[in-house]
Amino acid sequence: MLILVLGKGKTGSLVAEVARERGHGVRALDINENEHASALTAPNLAGVDVVLDFTTPEAAVENMRAVLALGSRIVVGTTGWYAQLADMKALAYKRGGGLLYGTNFSIGVQKLFRITAEIARLEGYRFSVTETHHTTKVDAPSGTAITLKEILQAAHPGVEIPVTSHRVGDAKGEHVVTAKSDVDILEIRHDAYSRRAFALGAIRAAEWLNGKSGAWDFREIFDQL
Repeated sequence: MLILVLGKGKTGSLVAEVARERGHGVRALDINENEHASALTAPNLAGVDVVLDFTTPEAAVENMRAVLALGSRIVVGTTGWYAQLADMKALAYKRGGGLLYGTNFSIGVQKLFRITAEIARLEGYRFSVTETHHTTKVDAPSGTAITLKEILQAAHPGVEIPVTSHRVGDAKGEHVVTAKSDVDILEIRHDAYSRRAFALGAIRAAEWLNGKSGAWDFREIFDQL
């Protein structure tokens, strides 16, 4: 496969590295080289199998729109843009492109989502979510924390689930789901030591998306990797 990585930050650079380790060809563009998706033209995407986006919410929407309009495929690791999700899905189906998005591409976090759904069935407990990330992370709460909140609220409609965000140093990502009753407390925690798990999941997602048309949440397909 030939993969185009959008974003040369810490995560984007590691994604490119992991892609090469898995035998893929890689091109990469930073935000200055692709301002307002200007580099995502038909000639530039010729031969590219999958685009991976690790930019900013605003840039991600522009990038998705350009890639999907050409009927190409894109994996989006950027979060904070989901208000535009319905439009991006519609464009993917209309133009025959492929869109795979997720709040976290770590397999461990995907398991956290499923365990949280199980814990959410408890009655008589008060739930909360706490997340910690590096100081340069743009969005707060994190997309992963929002997903955890949505899972809990789906089981308890009308109940507000508090989310607490911390930004500390170069923290890779910590998420804690707490269930507290009058007699005990239960905590589920995922702590990322490295961004490599996220990067590997994103590349495996790109490998899965190659040749497909449609739109999927990573939570729907990670069992197929």
